Amino acid sequence: MNLDFDRCYRAVSSRDARFDGQFITAVRTTGIYCRPSCPAITPKPGNVTFLPTAAAAQQAGYRACRRCLPDAAPGSPQWNVRSDLVARAMRLIRDGEVERGGVDGLSATLGYSARQLGRALTAELGAGPLALARAHRAHTARLLVETTTMPMSDIAFAAGFSSIRQFNDTVREVFAATPTQMRAGAARRSPGPPPAAGSVSLRLPYRPPLDRAWFDWFLAAHAVPGLERWSDGDYRRVLRLPRGVGVAAVRFEDDHVRTDLTLHDMRDLAPAVARLRHLLDLDADPEAVDEALRTDPRLRPAVDAAPGIRVPGCVDPSELLLRTMIGQQISVSAAVTHTARLVAELGDPIEDPYLTHAFPDAATIATRGREVLTGPARRIDAVVAVAGALAGGTVALHPGRDPDELRTDLLTLRGVGPWTADYVVMRTLADPDVLLGTDLVAVRGAGLLGVRLDDTDRWAPWRSYASMHLWRTALLARRNPAPAESEEAR
Repeated sequence: MNLDFDRCYRAVSSRDARFDGQFITAVRTTGIYCRPSCPAITPKPGNVTFLPTAAAAQQAGYRACRRCLPDAAPGSPQWNVRSDLVARAMRLIRDGEVERGGVDGLSATLGYSARQLGRALTAELGAGPLALARAHRAHTARLLVETTTMPMSDIAFAAGFSSIRQFNDTVREVFAATPTQMRAGAARRSPGPPPAAGSVSLRLPYRPPLDRAWFDWFLAAHAVPGLERWSDGDYRRVLRLPRGVGVAAVRFEDDHVRTDLTLHDMRDLAPAVARLRHLLDLDADPEAVDEALRTDPRLRPAVDAAPGIRVPGCVDPSELLLRTMIGQQISVSAAVTHTARLVAELGDPIEDPYLTHAFPDAATIATRGREVLTGPARRIDAVVAVAGALAGGTVALHPGRDPDELRTDLLTLRGVGPWTADYVVMRTLADPDVLLGTDLVAVRGAGLLGVRLDDTDRWAPWRSYASMHLWRTALLARRNPAPAESEEAR
C-alpha cells in the first residue's frame, strides 16, 4: 500500500480517529505501534514509520500499544471498496478462513496457489497470510482473556493457536504482557461479575457518524420472528457459524456497538465478530462517503438529513439469497411471515429466551422446502432449485468472491434477475458501488430529489450508499415504515 508520509503524519499529529484502522503508526524509539488517534505524545517524524496493518508491524518486531489498543480499532474500509485479490483475501482471513482450512484452503477458495497469494499479500501489506491470521488470533485471544473467565489453555485453542506455548509467546510479543497480567488489568478497569460460560461481552467500534434511525427501520422491518428480534433499540439474532450456532445481541452506542455473544464453540468468536461488523457496516468511512455524495447538489439534502447512513451487509450469504427470493413479488411484511414459517418448520431449534430457531441450511430447504413454502409454484421451484445449487456447491457464496464473477454466477440461477443479483452482491460483499437503479422505491426517491439514475458515475465508488439515501427519501415521503413496492418486496 502506498501510504503518504505527510498525510499520515498530519493525521497522527491531530489524533484524527477517522484514520484508526486505516494504517498503523510504528515508533522506532519505543518499539511500539499505535493507532493514529493514540493520546500519547506525538513522536518526531524521524522516529516514525507507517505500515498498512498490525500484522506488518508485528512482523517488523513492534509490539502493540497498551494505551490505545490498536487491534481494537475499526477495520480498514478499503477491503470493501476494493475487489482485487488482496482485498478478497483480507475479508476471508478476517472471517477465520486460515484457522479453518489453513493457507492452502484460503488460496483454493480464492482460486490461486498458496505461493501466488503469499507474494501478493507480502508485496502490498508487508505480511503473508499466516502473519495476518496471527494478528487476528492475537486480537481474539485478547478479547477472550479480558472478557471471559475461560482457562488460558481453552483460550489458546479457541483463538486458533496450535499450542499453549504459541499462544503465550504471541501474547507476550504482541502486547508486552502475559495473559495473566492482561486479565488482571482488565479486571481492575472493569470490575463486575464474570459473564456466563460461553458468553462474551464486547464493544465493536465504528467511525462516527452513524445514522441509527436507518438501522432502526431496516432491522425492525426485516426481523423474522424466531430468528431475529428488534425491541426498543436492541437487535438480537441467531448466527449460523462454522462450528455451531450462536446468538448475538447488539445495541448502538455513541462510538461503538455493545455486543453480547453466546457461542456454542468459542472458536467461532472471530467469525461472529467479523460477520456482525459486516452486517452493520461498521468498517465504513462515513465522512468520506458523505463528502463525495454531497458534491451532487440534488443528492446533498438527503445526505445532510442522514449523515453516516450505512449499507446493511449479512451474516449468512446463503440465507440472504434465499430470503430475497422468498420475498419476491410480495410485501416485506408478507416476506417476513413466509420466512418465519420456514424457520419454525425447518430450522434447528435453539435455547434462548427470545429466539427459537436458526435459519435452515440450504440442503434442508432443497429437500423439504416444498412442504413449507407457499405462493406461486414458479417461485417455490426457483427457491428449492437455488437451495439445491447452494447445497451442492454449484454456486459459491462467500465474502472472498469477485463482484462481477458472483453477479454472473447468480444470473445463471433460475428465478434470480438483475435486481436480485445486484442486491445480493451488494450485501454479501459489502460492495459500496452497486446502484439499485431499477428498484421502484429508489426510482421514486430519485424522482423526489430530481436525480437522474442514468448518469450516476459522479457517485462512484459510493453508489450503494446513494441507493440507501434514495430508499430513505421515498420512505419518508410516504410516511410508510415498510417499502412495500421495492423490488426486494416484489
